[in-house]
Amino acid sequence: MLLQMHLWSILFLLQEEVAWDVRSLWNQMGFLAKAVVIIMFLMSAWSIGVMIDRMLAYSAARSQSRAFAPAVAGALREGRLDEAVKIADRFKKSHLAKVVVAGLQEFQAHQMSGDIPGEEIEASKRALERAEAIVLAELKRGVSSLATIGSTAVFVGLFGTVVGIINAFKGISTQKSTGLGAVAGGISEALVATAIGLFVAIPAVWMFNYFTNRIEAFTVEMDNSSSELIDYFIKRNQQRQAARK
Repeated sequence: MLLQMHLWSILFLLQEEVAWDVRSLWNQMGFLAKAVVIIMFLMSAWSIGVMIDRMLAYSAARSQSRAFAPAVAGALREGRLDEAVKIADRFKKSHLAKVVVAGLQEFQAHQMSGDIPGEEIEASKRALERAEAIVLAELKRGVSSLATIGSTAVFVGLFGTVVGIINAFKGISTQKSTGLGAVAGGISEALVATAIGLFVAIPAVWMFNYFTNRIEAFTVEMDNSSSELIDYFIKRNQQRQAARK
């Protein structure tokens, strides 16, 4: 209780000594403190841009994949591979469509070339793996920068805090006084830098973890789709060989 009263008294005195509007705080800051604030605002703008871009991309991938899966499944059940490829081409933002169309096109190409029986299965597997790697890289684009911002913004803010404390001690030495007025400006710089650092870092870390979970879910969906497509190719080959006999 006494500690809380002491903290409130310090904040009250600081409020009396320092004008707490943004313009006054900015004018009181030194060059290094202003540079720290600008850097953190740039980091914040970048992270917000990545968040918006990934949210839109993942939302489009999810919605288009939900429409693509039943449509392509119906075409494959009827054995219409050309129609399945055309359906996949209509869903450009679906992560499943990008993977499935690569496997279908590779399977069709090897079937028409008359390669060794069974070779089209292995070729389709490789095509699916390549497509999945490319799609996964697209899904991860920009997400690692959120981890970088989340882990460094706090330290950039800490640097601004250190600069503010140094300015506070400079105020003491310049004014030859140890009163609160001599250190209020430096303390305000330190508090602002710390607050902005936390404001930038916390959302970046939260969204990085969220996007990582989404990417893992997309990866599982692509793996399952690739496995099901390979099973379909194997069954189709078996049926074709049985028909020849």
